[in-house]
Amino acid sequence: MLTITDLSLQRGGVWLLENVNLTVQPGQRVAIVGANGAGKSSLFQLLLGGLAPEQGLVSLSGGCRIAHMAQEVEASARSARDFVLDGDAELRRLEQALAEAEQGNDDHAMARVHGELDLHEAWSAPRRAEALLRGLGFADSDADRPVSAFSGGWRIRLNLAQALMRPSDLLLLDEPTNHLDLDACLWLENWLRKYPGTLLFISHDRDFMDRVATHLVHFDQKQLVLYTGNYSAFEHQRAERLSQQQAGYERQQARIAEIQRFIDRFKAKATKARQAQSRVKALERMERIAPAHVDSPFSFEFPVADKVSNPLLSIRHGAAGHGEQTILKGINVTLLPGSRIGLLGPNGAGKSTFMDALRGTGTLLAGERTCGEHLAIGYFAQHQLESLDLDASPFLHLQRLVPNAPEQRVRDFLGGFDFHGNEALAPIRSFSGGEKARVALAIIAWQKPNLLLLDEPTNHLDLEMRQALTMALQNFDGAIVVVSHDRHLLRNTVDEFWLVSDGRVAEYEGDLEDYERWLAERRKDEEAPPKRQVEEVASLAAAGTATLSADERKARKRLEAELRQKLSPWRKKQSALEARMDSLQQQLSGIEQGLADPAVYEDGGKERLRTLLAEQTACKRELDSAEAEWLEVSETVETLEEELSAV
Repeated sequence: MLTITDLSLQRGGVWLLENVNLTVQPGQRVAIVGANGAGKSSLFQLLLGGLAPEQGLVSLSGGCRIAHMAQEVEASARSARDFVLDGDAELRRLEQALAEAEQGNDDHAMARVHGELDLHEAWSAPRRAEALLRGLGFADSDADRPVSAFSGGWRIRLNLAQALMRPSDLLLLDEPTNHLDLDACLWLENWLRKYPGTLLFISHDRDFMDRVATHLVHFDQKQLVLYTGNYSAFEHQRAERLSQQQAGYERQQARIAEIQRFIDRFKAKATKARQAQSRVKALERMERIAPAHVDSPFSFEFPVADKVSNPLLSIRHGAAGHGEQTILKGINVTLLPGSRIGLLGPNGAGKSTFMDALRGTGTLLAGERTCGEHLAIGYFAQHQLESLDLDASPFLHLQRLVPNAPEQRVRDFLGGFDFHGNEALAPIRSFSGGEKARVALAIIAWQKPNLLLLDEPTNHLDLEMRQALTMALQNFDGAIVVVSHDRHLLRNTVDEFWLVSDGRVAEYEGDLEDYERWLAERRKDEEAPPKRQVEEVASLAAAGTATLSADERKARKRLEAELRQKLSPWRKKQSALEARMDSLQQQLSGIEQGLADPAVYEDGGKERLRTLLAEQTACKRELDSAEAEWLEVSETVETLEEELSAV
């Protein structure tokens, strides 16, 4: 599919790749990772013909159709549906050809084009475009809205939908999850796992890579290193190599100690067995992968607040919304020091509205909001980046908050966010989105909050910064409420989930895997016909039965028997997969208990560590496969049951 031979590439006088060789086979799904500025996006430009290498060759299989996700889209009056359909250039060509044939009354040409349109399945194109929009979080009514009516983040989603609409053999996606919420991320994962072509995607979302990637390419010291497996497999292999280096090993032990302190604190506070098991497993997994990040340029923390109130904040009998529109009712919540809450909920359910209500903004329409005397809120959301002073430096942003702070203290603090030397003193106007996000996080940490309200804090952050943020939040002594599509961050920083759905905010008893299943069931319910319609069909069918002849009744019974016979093996398969998933969960738990043993990290335990890591990777891959198959089988069971009930 793709072969790179002796390739060297530079941009702006800086060498990105030197004498690189790489082969990607058809059907592989390859995650591209590496430090910011390493050349990941430049590689995509090379494949698209926008850049030429200094030396070497890039070869694609003959007739390869490439689809890619644009990063920007201009405002236009075209509807969202038409914009997505524009991704299928061949469809648009055939539509134009048909219009010309009709205008010229060319019957032969019309017949030929109609045949080509049938082969292209043009009749289903609008439905497929609307399904893409729906999966990416758009409301059904959005399909007819002009592109110009959407904000920048939603236009990026339109670009993604257009790329998915384009028939392709090679699909290139650059940060596809950056502007998605958790629901859309889960939908995109399932879509990409079924994509029949070859996928290359740049991502900083480790869970997304774990669920989608079959291979990984790492930009490492101007080389492309291909790994088999997902991101976790890559981390394990890289961690094993780094742990053999003495300096890396010493820093690894320090990281392990930090995480172990968090595990001890968490175990003492856990109240729900299921959530406790999920969190401890995730933390144990973090312990093993930590050495892969020993060369991270980021190391910071959220300093302890000077004073803390108990409770920090409460809302009683609250209602939240915008203007005269109430979105959430019956809000009764209390945040104590140490509360660690992750907000879940479908797109548009009101998570950001609830966050604003906690902040005390205009979205709280009714109810009593009581703040502790020493409440200090640190708030992060993407629109906060727009309020930064573009002409001020990171240093000046912090100095304005504490004018008498020693210069070296400010510089040392910014160093943890990888702002060193002249960069700490440079105006942020030319900074990237990720660099501005780091400035915003530094400002929050500098002010010593005791309550963090974080709305999608990982957008634009690379893997190393996400890891550093996760560790800083683990060691934060205050309260946290976070909305994020980054499941790794959620698993490793929150103790409980609240579900924002159907106009309410309520404690959620499950974990992220339960939430994914809840979302799948919810989508089925939304796509099912209204109850009244089903009842009318059933009523008509019952009325019709009385007038059926004996032969017709026999035919109906025979059809029912055939459907039951067809349904039976699918139900058995569904039950077998559920049993298999339970067995794999138990097997994985046993492996992770073995990995929690400190002895496997000593010199004498290296062989056992390799075996356990290999078993864990294989077990997780098999579990992911079983879960994906279970979802497909469940959909088939649902369809057959509906057919049976309609007979």
